[in-house]
Amino acid sequence: MRASLIAASLVLAPSPLLAQAEEHGASKGGLLDPHGGLMIWTLLIFVALFFILSKFAFGPITRAVEAREQALQEALDRARKDREEATRLMAEHAKQLEGARAEAQRIIAEGRAVGEKLRSEMVEQTRVQQQDMLDRARNEINAEREKAIAELRAEAVDLAIAGASKVIEKNLDDQTNRRLVENYLSGAPVRRN
Repeated sequence: MRASLIAASLVLAPSPLLAQAEEHGASKGGLLDPHGGLMIWTLLIFVALFFILSKFAFGPITRAVEAREQALQEALDRARKDREEATRLMAEHAKQLEGARAEAQRIIAEGRAVGEKLRSEMVEQTRVQQQDMLDRARNEINAEREKAIAELRAEAVDLAIAGASKVIEKNLDDQTNRRLVENYLSGAPVRRN
């Protein structure tokens, strides 16, 4: 406030002098003619204004400019740090993403391997079960065939004995006849189809 009052008084103080000089100078010369008094007052006002400004205005303006420059430099440093941090984080995230992709590929490959192993085990287990069923079926068929052959032999023996007893018209001992026929049939070749 005080600086602005001083500056205003310095600017307005030479006004009456300038008006007086203009009255006297108007008759003497033109607008571009040098006037010694006017130049001295202009120089004095400039020096006084420069002194006042350097004392009261240039310091705060310079400090404000330096503070602004420092704030801008700090902002630039923070921006550089933030950019470096963002670059580091992006690289870290890219590395994590690549690791996650590799892990996913590994899990998929393991899943495929486990699935293939499970499939082959199931196929093998099914093949073994099928073979067991076939073996059981063959054994049952063989057992049934042997049973049928035994029944047929027994019936053939009974028929042969019945036929022979009719032929001989004499009933031989049932036990002896049975043994004879069984010995004969067991020696006879069996045709298998």
